[in-house]
Amino acid sequence: MSVLVYTENWDGKFKKSSFELVSYAAKVADMLGTNLTAVSIGNVDNEELNLLGNYGAQKILKVEDDKVNNLDNQAYTGILSHIAKSENAEIIVISHNNTGKALAPRLSARLKAACGSGVIKLPLSLEPFTIRKKVFSGKAFAKVVLKTDIKILTLMQNSFEVIEAENNSTIEVFAADFDDPVTIVKDVQKQTGRILLTDAEIVVSGGRGMRSPDNWGAIIDLAEELGAALACSRPVSDEGWRPHEEHTGQTGKIIAPNLYIAAGISGAIQHMAGVSSSKCIVAINNDADAPVFEYADYGVVGDAIKVLPALTEAVKEAKNN
Repeated sequence: MSVLVYTENWDGKFKKSSFELVSYAAKVADMLGTNLTAVSIGNVDNEELNLLGNYGAQKILKVEDDKVNNLDNQAYTGILSHIAKSENAEIIVISHNNTGKALAPRLSARLKAACGSGVIKLPLSLEPFTIRKKVFSGKAFAKVVLKTDIKILTLMQNSFEVIEAENNSTIEVFAADFDDPVTIVKDVQKQTGRILLTDAEIVVSGGRGMRSPDNWGAIIDLAEELGAALACSRPVSDEGWRPHEEHTGQTGKIIAPNLYIAAGISGAIQHMAGVSSSKCIVAINNDADAPVFEYADYGVVGDAIKVLPALTEAVKEAKNN
């Protein structure tokens, strides 16, 4: 019996979210009094894999094959289900991102396992096995009981601290049996030179309160000074002021940065559903009654077009001191 964690890599490297995931899974394993096995699929060198041991993974299984250098939901599901059975895994932990949302339901069906999606804390109870998650667009919390022998948990980003542990891990090669068809990816084109919204620690976002796309320079200047990603509300992307890939909210990207700055955003529930997991929210709006202030940790009542340049200058001054 063990806990299994799937650690996604990006071009052979792990990110903070991977270490957060391993830290969480290690604590779950401690609660169960069992071991943690981390799984890596794709070409990752041993030095990078060894980093997973710094956060509690006792065994690291690597699956290396050119067929699986790119995500293939069906093939990855087959690999993870084989490993879960060979390791006698009781709990499987995956990130609650696009990859996790694709793999968890397939694994759930393949292993006849209950799936607890979007967990935000360690299990509240082991008998019965009870998880805690947000519901109603973050307005409430639910306690969900998982009754199957095997359980799959997807962890919300930025909901658990990264905890370092003594590295006593071993690395083993797992020979995957590719029973499932594998999609061959012939070409991959990636956007470069910009911080990915879903990976960003800091996000600066704008809404219709910016009044015009011509005023977006103030958003961009602050983001560049902070090393932040750019985002926007749905009306802004619908109007064509900003590209749709920057749209955050219930119908856009769900993000959980350490800092989210909302400039000229009213705070409609659909938008806040996508950003409410942010650790700190700063709102700038000229309407003191705007709903966004109910979610904000810090609020500035004022015209975002005037406040943003002043904030950018303050950041520059702080960096120079």
